[in-house]
Amino acid sequence: MSDVASLLGTPLPAAFQFTVSFNAIPSGIDSSFQEVSGLEQSMDVEELREGGENRFVHQLPKGVQQKKLTLKRGVAGLTSPLVLWCKATLEGGLSIPIVPVPLLVSLLDASSLPLRSWLFSNAYPVRWDVDAFNSTKNEVALETIELAYQFAQRML
Repeated sequence: MSDVASLLGTPLPAAFQFTVSFNAIPSGIDSSFQEVSGLEQSMDVEELREGGENRFVHQLPKGVQQKKLTLKRGVAGLTSPLVLWCKATLEGGLSIPIVPVPLLVSLLDASSLPLRSWLFSNAYPVRWDVDAFNSTKNEVALETIELAYQFAQRML
C-alpha cells in the first residue's frame, strides 16, 4: 500500500491520529479516546421477484442503516462532563430529559489537521460499559460508551 501512496504523492492516513469533540463539552476536555468504531452505513434493500422473469431479482432500496458509535478510553473521574452526561442519561430512569448533542470525529493528517471528518447529529449515550477487572493483567481499566444518533454526515 505504501508504494501506491508514494506513486500518488499522498501519504496514507494513520488510524491512530484522530479527535473526538462534543459540542456541549469545552474543547480539550473529554476528547481523548483509545478507539472510535461504528463509522458504518449500509443500504437496506427489499428483494422483488418479477413474475415470469427468473434470471434475476430486483434489489429495491428501503433505507440507510447505521451502527451505533462506540468510544473507548480509560475510566474517567466522576467530574468528567462526559461521565456526568452518561450518568444523567442512563441512570436517570428517563425522569430527566435526554440531551442529545452534536459530535464530530476527525481523522488527522501528519500535521494534526483534519483529513476526514464525520458529524453525528443528536448523539446520546445508550450503553456505558466498564471492562472486567482482572488481577492477573497489568492493563488500564477501560470504559466503553456507545452512542445512538439521528444521522451521520461526512464533512470532508
